This record gives sequence, structure tokens and C-alpha cells, in this order.
Amino acid sequence: MSGSAVAVVIPALDEEAAVGAVVATLRRAACGIDEVVVCDNGSRDRTAEVARAAGATVVPALRRGYGSACLAGLAHLRARATGPPDIVVFVDADGSDRPEELPRLLAPLLAGEADLVVGSRVLGCAEPGALTPPQRLGNRLAAFLLRARFGVTTTDLGPFRAVRWSALERLAMRDPGYGWTVEMQARAARLGLATVEVPVTYRRRVGRSKISGTVRGVIGAGTKILWTIAREAVRPGPVVRFGPPAPPD
Repeated sequence: MSGSAVAVVIPALDEEAAVGAVVATLRRAACGIDEVVVCDNGSRDRTAEVARAAGATVVPALRRGYGSACLAGLAHLRARATGPPDIVVFVDADGSDRPEELPRLLAPLLAGEADLVVGSRVLGCAEPGALTPPQRLGNRLAAFLLRARFGVTTTDLGPFRAVRWSALERLAMRDPGYGWTVEMQARAARLGLATVEVPVTYRRRVGRSKISGTVRGVIGAGTKILWTIAREAVRPGPVVRFGPPAPPD
């Protein structure tokens, strides 16, 4: 896959303090990135303005939800005149991931060794305080359930990940919320797609987390992740292509 086109999708909600630096770092990367897409999920601050000034394409994601923002980015990539990229990278807008480590995620895809690469914060190095105890517990529980149901060994549901466009077509992603990452890994396992984890560095985010920063957020995200695994465990293979987000379960 030498010379493969790479696009980056960044879901963002009120991340003006960090998104500019994330976009700028990606734009400087020598990884064949042809577009950085920031999916503005209804920000009330200057997220869109800052992202655009840093060189990103800003796409509105009017329906709230992490998955909805990602789906808006994919819809944009599908419709662009140059056609979709070969590889899509997902990275958070809050500065917790290190875009400089992108070559590490792309390597297994470019070598033809993987369809999906997940950056593992567990295998890598997490800055003290970056991963909260509920996040670590949730990761361990989700990893256990994915192994028990789908027979795959995984350590993390990390948001920093890269996937072939052809694999995304087969995955038919639909989750509009925080079940997005685990839905991707569960569906990849069920379809027999080659998934690889690589260690990545994880930093404390800029600003307060909308999930781990509140009890309601932690409970809500954790419940959604468990529900998504249960739903995927009993559901047949994907039968729709990605498009407008499906109604909430």
C-alpha cells in the first residue's frame, strides 16, 4: 500500500484550547495525509474557527454524539470529489493522543498486516492521571467480554486508531454515541478482519473531560459500551453501509 492516501477524522465538541495544535501536528506529519477533517459536534466555543485556521476541513455534525461526529466525517470523505481515502485515522481533539505517533499505527496497514490498528494506551505509556480508575476498569471489563464472546485478545478501546476504507465499508458503523469504538472492534472480530494493537502514549487531556470528568458521564459511557458488546454478540453481520446515524437503541 505504498503511497496510500490517508485522511484523519477528529470528532470535536468545545475543544478550542487543543484542536488547533492537534490539527497543526497532523498537517506537519509526513504520512501521506491528504485531508484532516474536524467534525464539529455543536460546539459553543471557537472550535470550528480554530480548526479551520489550523488547516482542517470543518464538517458540522448536528446530531450530538461521538459516533455521530465520526459518521459525519465519513460521509464527507465518501462524497468528496477525489473519492474516499485508502485509510482513515481517528484521533481525539483534546490533545490526549500524540499525533506524532501516527506512523506507528499506519505501519501494519501499509505492510498489509492489518485491516484495523488500535492504539493501546495500556500497552503504551499513560501519563499519570490521564486514564482514570473507571476508564481502566472499563477497559479491562470490555477486553474480557470481547475475548469471551469473540475470541479476540485486546487491551484497550483507545480512540486513536487507523482502519482501511474497505474495512469500514464492511463494518457498516452505526453507533451514534460512545459505543463507537467497541462496536468497531466487535464487528471487526465477527467479520474476521485482522486487528492489531500498537502501544501509544496517552497524555492528560486539555480541559475537563465530558465523560470521565463527571459521574454521569462515566456511568453513561460504561453502560453504553457494555450494551454495545451485548448487542453485537447477538446480532448477525452488518447489513447496511454507513450513512446517517441510526436512531438510539
